[in-house]
Amino acid sequence: MKPVNFGIIGFGHIGKRHADMILRLPEGQLLGICDIRPAAKLEVEAYHVPFFGTVDQMLEELPNLDVVCIASPNGLHAQHALHVLEHGKHVIIEKPMALTKYDCEQIIFKALQMSCHVFCVMQNRYSPPSQWLKYLIRSGHLGSIYSVQINCFWNRDYRYYQHGSWKGTQALDGGTLFTQFSHFVDIMYWLFGDIKNIHARFYDFNHQNLTEFEDTGIVTFDFVQGGTGCIHYSTSIWDTNFESSITLIAEKGTVKVGGQYMNEVLYCNIQNYEMPILPPANPANDYGSYKGSAANHHLIFENVVDTLRGRSTITTNALEGLKVVEIIERIYNHKSNEGLA
Repeated sequence: MKPVNFGIIGFGHIGKRHADMILRLPEGQLLGICDIRPAAKLEVEAYHVPFFGTVDQMLEELPNLDVVCIASPNGLHAQHALHVLEHGKHVIIEKPMALTKYDCEQIIFKALQMSCHVFCVMQNRYSPPSQWLKYLIRSGHLGSIYSVQINCFWNRDYRYYQHGSWKGTQALDGGTLFTQFSHFVDIMYWLFGDIKNIHARFYDFNHQNLTEFEDTGIVTFDFVQGGTGCIHYSTSIWDTNFESSITLIAEKGTVKVGGQYMNEVLYCNIQNYEMPILPPANPANDYGSYKGSAANHHLIFENVVDTLRGRSTITTNALEGLKVVEIIERIYNHKSNEGLA
């Protein structure tokens, strides 16, 4: 059986992580890498595959590509995904899927037209605490959901938002919820469904010279399926990440999952239920001067191969990717009404 052939667009920290995951796949093969920056600055030679300066060049010279990973800046995800889909290739799109619901709809339309798959990277679903929370809710152990509080408090300072980078720009980054915390918006949507009655306040405490958008936000809402919730997030934490947590208050119990990357069960008290011992969560992605969410990318790539082989279905599909973008877009619509405090 021939391997599943991968290409990568964008070879920064995330693109390199994609390459490393592909190289570990027993049924996968990395054929090429594409980036507008010079190969010499990207340490491409370590991967022993052709390097291309344009997407067109890679697609033309590697007709055997099956899947292309989109790991370019957020604002280019839609453009690159549509271009690759037009050539009949499946795509893996790093979070966020795009920066607008409209662009997500265009990607879905093109994928349907070309009979291609769209895989969205939302790896926090794979963590043992997230899987356990999903089980608790589905099984009815918790009963009705009353209240959900999500806290995301990370450090993203001058070491991350470096001068001249696309990070921190409105056009290519999109905002704190898109780049830093869309994983947690996805977990919220995956567990509890859509939201309504959104109210939001945004603040810019110490990023005035680093980004074109807020560093802190407080969002309240109701869940369409019942219950209320809030997200309190900030990237203005000094020096290092503090926590990502979710506190769930329900009819039959209370649960809190926390730690720096929502990777530890901190509290569990549920009627007639004894919590099992969960498998250990994977460590955080380490980017040197800063850290990201849990390192579950390998599970995404295994799901891609299994789906293309007909052994499984997509874990995070394009419609779910669209819903995450739509929720963030609706939250950010309150900026025009209230602005930054």
